Amino acid sequence: MIDKHELHDCLQRTDSKIIMLVVDGLGGLPRESDKRSELQVAHIPNLDNLARASACGLTIPVLQGIAPGSGPGHLALFGYDPFKHIIGRGALEAIGVDGVDFIEGDIVARGNFCTVDANNKLVDRRAGRIPSSESESLCASLDQIEVAGFDLKIYHVKDYRFVLRLRGGDSSDRLTETDPQRTGVSPLLVKAREPKAEVTAKAANQFIMQAKSILANENKANMVLLRGFSGMPSLPSFSDCLKLKAASIAAYPMYKGLTRICGMDVIPSGDTFSSEVDSLIRQFPSYDFFYIHYKDADAAGEDGNFEAKVTALENLDKYIPKIRALNPDVLIIAGDHATPSIMASHSWHPVPLCLSSPFTLGEGVDSFDENSFRKGSLGTIPAVNIMNLALAHAGKLTKFGA
Repeated sequence: MIDKHELHDCLQRTDSKIIMLVVDGLGGLPRESDKRSELQVAHIPNLDNLARASACGLTIPVLQGIAPGSGPGHLALFGYDPFKHIIGRGALEAIGVDGVDFIEGDIVARGNFCTVDANNKLVDRRAGRIPSSESESLCASLDQIEVAGFDLKIYHVKDYRFVLRLRGGDSSDRLTETDPQRTGVSPLLVKAREPKAEVTAKAANQFIMQAKSILANENKANMVLLRGFSGMPSLPSFSDCLKLKAASIAAYPMYKGLTRICGMDVIPSGDTFSSEVDSLIRQFPSYDFFYIHYKDADAAGEDGNFEAKVTALENLDKYIPKIRALNPDVLIIAGDHATPSIMASHSWHPVPLCLSSPFTLGEGVDSFDENSFRKGSLGTIPAVNIMNLALAHAGKLTKFGA
C-alpha cells in the first residue's frame, strides 16, 4: 500500500512492465431467469483463456458491505487507502477536463443533467444519457447564471455531465449532494456540513434554482444534480512512491483527472476503447506501468441493461489478444467496483481479479466469472493489496528484512 512507507526500501526499478486493465463495474450478479451473471452469460473466450493461465480471485474495493464510487474504487486499486485519501468527484472531473480554470480556494462539483416530472420527481438521473451535441449548448446557457459574491463557471465534460466551479469568499466543500441516487423522489437541496459552508451552500442552491428555470422547457435535461463538492486535492505521487514510470490511458475525463492527481502521465487517446488500445501499443516502450480503462460495462450496468452489459464484456474480449501480444511481465484485469444490472447501481459485492505473469501457469480456474474466481488461489483480498502483488510478480519488490 502506498501509505506503508516501510516498504519503500524494498522497491527497485526494473525494465519489467505492468498493465492494469480496469473494467469499470466489472462484477455482476445472477439474473432470476437462469441464475447466471453477465460474465457467465457472455461469450468471452479470450478472457477465459487468460483466466486459465493466471492467478485469480476476488477483491473487496473498500470494505465489506460498502458500495464504492469510482474514485475510491480506483484509489484502492492503485494502492491508496480510500478512507485516508478522500477526493470529491467534482475535483476528479475538473482536473480531467482540459481548459478548466480550477485553483486553490475554488469549489467544484460534478453536475448531471437529469429529468424530472411535473411534480419535480426524478424520472432519469442521467437525462437519457443525452449526447454532447445536445448538452454543450445547455452548458453554455447555464454558464450565464450569476450568483452574488461568486465567480461561477460551467464546463461541459461529456454527454450529460458538466463541472460547476464556484470561486469567491471563504468557500468550503463541506456540502451535501443533491442526487438522492434513486428515481421517484425530488432532487435534494445542498446543505452545509459545517457553519463555514453555509455561504457556499446558499450559492449552490441559487445556481440550482436558476438552472431549473433555464431548463424548464427541455424534454429530457430539465433539471440538474450536483455531486462530489471538492476543493483542490493532493495525493502522494503513485510514480514516486512505487518507483514507477506510470502512464494513464482513459477516454473519460474523470479517470484522467484521478490519475493526474496520482502523478501518472495522462496519454492522449480518442473516445473509444479501440483508440485507447492503440495508444497503449504506441506508448508501450516508454513506460513500465500502464493503467487502461474500459467504461462500457459500467454504463450498461447502471442502466439496468443486462444484455447490454453482456455485449460490452464480449466487445472487451476482442481486444484481449492485442493486449496480451505486447507480452507484459504482469497483466492485471480488475474492476473498481461491481455494477450488477439487476441492481442498476454500484454494489458492495466482491469484484473479479485476474493476474497473469511468468509465475502463474494456471490453477484450475476454467472461466472468467465470479463463481470460478472464488476458487482461485488469490482468494478474496482487499483491493489495496493488488499493487503489492503486481510489483512482486514484476520483480520490483526485494526481500523485506534480514
